[in-house]
Amino acid sequence: MITREENNVVVQPDIKVIKRDGRLVNFDATKIYSALLKASMKVTRMSPLVEAKLESISERVIAEIIERFPNNIKIYEIQNIVEHELLAANEYAIAKEYIHYRTQRDFARSQATDINFSIDKLINKDQTVVNENANKDSEVFNTQRDLTAGIVGKSIGLKMLPSHVANAHQKGDIHYHDLDYSPYTPMTNCCLIDFKGMLDNGFKIGNAEVESPKSIQTATAQISQIIANVASSQYGGCTADRIDEFLAPYAELNFKKHMADAEKWVIEDMRENYAFEKTQKDIYDAMQSLEYEINTLFTSNGQTPFTSLGFGLGTSWFEREIQKAILTIRINGLGSEHRTAIFPKLIFTVKRGLNLEPDSPNYDIKTLALECATKRMYPDMLSYDKIIALTGSFKSPMGCRSFLQGWKDENGQDVTSGRMNLGVVTLNLPRIAMESNGDMDKFWELFNERMQISKDALVYRVERVKEATPANAPILYQYGAFGKRLEKTGNVDDLFKNRRATVSLGYIGLYEVASVFYGGKWENNAEAKEFTLTIVKEMKKACEDWSDEYGYHFSVYSTPSESLTDRFCRLDTEKFGIVTDITDKEYYTNSFHYDVRKNPTPFEKLDFEKDYPKAGASGGFIHYCEYPVLQQNPKALEAVWDYAYDRVGYLGTNTPIDKCYKCQFEGDFTPTERGFTCPNCGNNDPKTVDVVKRTCGYLGNPQARPMVNGRHKEISARVKHMNGSTIKYPGL
Repeated sequence: MITREENNVVVQPDIKVIKRDGRLVNFDATKIYSALLKASMKVTRMSPLVEAKLESISERVIAEIIERFPNNIKIYEIQNIVEHELLAANEYAIAKEYIHYRTQRDFARSQATDINFSIDKLINKDQTVVNENANKDSEVFNTQRDLTAGIVGKSIGLKMLPSHVANAHQKGDIHYHDLDYSPYTPMTNCCLIDFKGMLDNGFKIGNAEVESPKSIQTATAQISQIIANVASSQYGGCTADRIDEFLAPYAELNFKKHMADAEKWVIEDMRENYAFEKTQKDIYDAMQSLEYEINTLFTSNGQTPFTSLGFGLGTSWFEREIQKAILTIRINGLGSEHRTAIFPKLIFTVKRGLNLEPDSPNYDIKTLALECATKRMYPDMLSYDKIIALTGSFKSPMGCRSFLQGWKDENGQDVTSGRMNLGVVTLNLPRIAMESNGDMDKFWELFNERMQISKDALVYRVERVKEATPANAPILYQYGAFGKRLEKTGNVDDLFKNRRATVSLGYIGLYEVASVFYGGKWENNAEAKEFTLTIVKEMKKACEDWSDEYGYHFSVYSTPSESLTDRFCRLDTEKFGIVTDITDKEYYTNSFHYDVRKNPTPFEKLDFEKDYPKAGASGGFIHYCEYPVLQQNPKALEAVWDYAYDRVGYLGTNTPIDKCYKCQFEGDFTPTERGFTCPNCGNNDPKTVDVVKRTCGYLGNPQARPMVNGRHKEISARVKHMNGSTIKYPGL
């Protein structure tokens, strides 16, 4: 292949390519041959003779480029030269395929911003549109309205983005998350709502001025209203962190009221017992109402609010009763059939000296949490000490897995509640590895180029969110959900800057990246493991540099994605074909997770994965382990929790909990073309079965989604992977 030679060393010509989006990139001669090879493989049988012809054509193309364009060349000029040389060589079939590919790419770029084209896909129930979110039922009107609005928002958003960012997203180099909401609207992503401040100081929703509640029942009713309004004003999840602690004062108000009644009507020796018993019932009823409220809410975006409850650190009688009520209510289930509640996600904190050990004061509640996890998959477990080590202070994740970093206000007080994330952009790491063809220097060159695009995307995301006004989302900015309350004409950036808010760089496919360089069985290869850790460290270092430059906390986020592990793989299959251990699986491994095809034990999996959040992915992470039916063996789950405590910060449980109400079978249902079927009696009626699966960081009920029937068997056969455990039925 013709290139310049200096001191008998072949080098690339020193030419810059002007991309369609205006970027200047180094000319890469190998891409000419790769494009010709790809087109040729579509139309002819490959042979040494064909390969020699393609090599000759490539050399003539490169020679003409060097002769005519010594400095810069536009991408379409390269393509024109390639087409001319193919025709001159009488390679008409290859030329036709090459031109066809170019045309299809142009069509795809245009269609992505064509609202009419996207609306047609929605009307025709295209799977990529209606199945983007496992907890959105596209059969109902409000979800259809949201999907329609999302199509419009996505089309406009792609036009608003910097052209090179939009181009990289459409090609699959990066993924600009939640394009149906952002940047068309300057919405934030997820948050820890400042419930304590809102309940203590009152707030306003619509035309109602809401005072501080005088009972735990009123407090939980207000919480559900806050959640509904916050979820309609942002697009990500929200968390009620340390809910047992901030609700305890309102339960104590109930107790005082019952004590006052007891002094009138109950004999003296029984008064306190009477008050405690009545308060215990109030707590249970309030927490049960909250669970039902959350599961019956629908926000403006057509789904139940993605809500998490963090708890477990409270030690008073009231705090303990709230914890026990949350867990007991979840164990008992919803309705007369006791179905598993999908929301809220429960996150239980384990702490040494409090509830970790059998002789600790709250160990009984940990035992109840373990029972709940074996029967309902929730709660997930937070390790108190490890979260502090990884993130700088203790807090629950914002919704699914996004973690704030430790941050102190102007008074030196650590602040968690009332803070938020501004959005996520995810990097397609396997594509970089495959484009490098196993050349480590080339990998890092491409990595740095894509990191710059990701930076530009994240900076644009920050700048766009800053364009909001408090009047756009009063519940967030004016009435306390984001902590500090702004005037209607205030500056929302006051709540984002100085690293108060995070904005996140996601990533997918460390397993596939290492497979390119070290083969598909690299997990015990120390050099391969260190390579993947270095990638995370380099992302972390870049994010720290960006944080210093801009004053917002850029964090590395192990991406939550129901569809992106598919999308990237599908696009790369089109680009590279079927590649063993990479695209042949029809999914990419999410973030840092262990290859599920190896079926590691929970202990092996945790030991493998524990290094990645510590290496830099502390802005968002979760670990999952796969188990058989655990309901009769909670001690097995406790062994994993205890093993995980000093190793990982955040651990979820994946265990079969499907139930048939005809024959009372409990376990793992069989996926078929008609849906999920009870393996004991063959029942697949959604009305009489309860099928609950992990869909990324949350649970989902795929049997209740008619639009996905017919795909269950296909999905099960692929054994796709979202969260690093062997998930047979991932987000649909």
